[in-house]
Amino acid sequence: MRLTTKGRFAVTAMLDLALQENGRPVTLAGISERQNISLSYLEQLFSRLRQGGLVKSVRGPGGGYRVALPLDKVSVSDIIRAVDEQIDATQCGGHENCMGDKPCMTHDLWTALNHKILDYLEGVSLAQLVASQKGSKPISIADPRRKGELRAA
Repeated sequence: MRLTTKGRFAVTAMLDLALQENGRPVTLAGISERQNISLSYLEQLFSRLRQGGLVKSVRGPGGGYRVALPLDKVSVSDIIRAVDEQIDATQCGGHENCMGDKPCMTHDLWTALNHKILDYLEGVSLAQLVASQKGSKPISIADPRRKGELRAA
């Protein structure tokens, strides 16, 4: 499974931004300090997030960044895609050439897992992450075997 630091840091930074915004722009320096992510790395991530339409920059004194869309319209998947992160459990990167010119025996299994992960991340919004951080509602996923919900750790 490949979800690198880039994707995790982008989600963390967007969540920090959403939690800190309160009507005013949030500085990358503040996010850097709170989340222990280097400022230069955040600058690279936020450039991509801005290009992806997920954040807006505010220039001048008191400037910083704001979430560009309503929090319930931004999914974890949107954030990860905006920073060009790939989530892929296959060995071949989805090219079906795990065994030279053909897929390996378990290629379909890992491809199906990719779809499940992406479906799940598409279903988790920034608003849900904020609510979870504020203690009002934990993130949960449906467990088809139990016909109920499980809380994500």
